[in-house]
Amino acid sequence: MQDGQVMTSGSIEEQTRACLTSIRETLAEAGCGLEHIVKSMVWLKSREDFPGFDSVYAEYFPEGPPARSALVSDFLVDIRVEIECVAYDPQS
Repeated sequence: MQDGQVMTSGSIEEQTRACLTSIRETLAEAGCGLEHIVKSMVWLKSREDFPGFDSVYAEYFPEGPPARSALVSDFLVDIRVEIECVAYDPQS
């Protein structure tokens, strides 16, 4: 998302950065960070997008990335990637 809008253009790398930045901002509002993510679920429009997605994902999670599942889905119409995360803050 950019400015509250779904990003329907751009490369897989750009769309992945937009998703992960949005997730980071949402977590910050809850007093958490990316380090609190314990599981992510990823949907990609095309399997050819995985290497580009994975390289950006590694930038956001350079050490000890959370558990992750990734699927290719025909349900993604106007976007190339969707990411859902589950976060846990043991201090809460």
